[in-house]
Amino acid sequence: MSTLGGNDAPDKLKGKYAAVVLCWVLGFGSLLSWNSMLTIGDYYMVVFPTYHPSRVLTLVYQPFAFVTISILSYHEAKLNTRKRNLFGYSLFFVSSFMVLVVNLATSGKGGVGPYVGICVISACFGVADAFCQGGMVGDLSLMPPEMVQSFFAGLAASGALTSALRLITKAAFANSNDGLRKGAIIFFAVTSFAELLCVLIYAFIFPKLSIVKYYRAKAASEGSKTVAADLAAGGIQTIPSQDEEDPKLLDRLTNKELIFQSIDYLIDLFLIYVLTLSIFPGFLSEDSGSHSLGSWYVVVLIAMYNVWDLVGRYVPLIKGLMLESRKGLMIASLFRFSFIPAFYFTTKYAGQGWMLMLTSLLGLSNGYLTVCVMTAAPKGYKGPEQNALGNLLVLFLLGGIFAGVTLDWLWLIGKSW
Repeated sequence: MSTLGGNDAPDKLKGKYAAVVLCWVLGFGSLLSWNSMLTIGDYYMVVFPTYHPSRVLTLVYQPFAFVTISILSYHEAKLNTRKRNLFGYSLFFVSSFMVLVVNLATSGKGGVGPYVGICVISACFGVADAFCQGGMVGDLSLMPPEMVQSFFAGLAASGALTSALRLITKAAFANSNDGLRKGAIIFFAVTSFAELLCVLIYAFIFPKLSIVKYYRAKAASEGSKTVAADLAAGGIQTIPSQDEEDPKLLDRLTNKELIFQSIDYLIDLFLIYVLTLSIFPGFLSEDSGSHSLGSWYVVVLIAMYNVWDLVGRYVPLIKGLMLESRKGLMIASLFRFSFIPAFYFTTKYAGQGWMLMLTSLLGLSNGYLTVCVMTAAPKGYKGPEQNALGNLLVLFLLGGIFAGVTLDWLWLIGKSW
């Protein structure tokens, strides 16, 4: 078994800043493909005008993500984290590339066939998300909270940067025939390259960082079986016993016990995302009205949400602004439901400036509360329990997203389909 302490401890901070940067890149890749599909929603609205693509693609994505993370969370203690994450990033790469293939093969034309193909790819994105996000959060929960924060900042950055790229391509091809399609092709060419880069980073660079090896070895010494392959990839060949009766494996909280002890954190995440996804992106894409920005309006709204979501994920780094009170987090999560009547009345009676402000606040609060919950919840647990809790947190997060995109259809009540 690997031993910790001695000369190992002083080395644990080596590569910390590099690890934080790579966590950001891996977080960026964990949601880039999906954000790219959301951000080119105006293109799909033109190609598939009667199929509600902004809602349907999200509704297809989420069941696959939720069911997959449920299965993986149940079996997390026995899974090979390295294979799990590499499979997830590889599936992101292949699926992103297939978006290009479908587009080029159909010459950008609509119809049921291409739409079904895009829906299948959306489902693959959901499966990849469950593999990557659950696996990475579980893995990073073993490590310093700055790494979890950086990973979630990367998730938000993928939305902000895709929105920025969408604004650039929309402006560049504004006077071009088939401009929306050209922008979409550029999107997924960039996305495919970025996902391939994530595969290479996770496979060959991340596991060799000193700080990563230190915390994975620490988790292994506490009985974690999930880090064995990553330890070997990092050059540590001696790993803990894989005996099912190892007392260290038996002396850990079960998933059921972790749920009871952390139920408020889990509910917080569910509430945060059920509210956010009941508004973004479906309501903003189809129900926010027509204003002076014209076809730019929806693109700007999505960009504002993504930028402020990213800002919110860095706010907890400011001393004194991290919300750690369990009661405070629950109150804040419940208070966000006031956004529903606020968006409803703003759409009916207010101008686009108020809508932009509300969308910014929605993103800011989403990013801020996500990082506060994700960094606070794993504290005080041993390595195997932190990995399990990380998976459970993502399970409830994706459950909230699934419920949110389902409830988003309620905005269509009383409207002509």
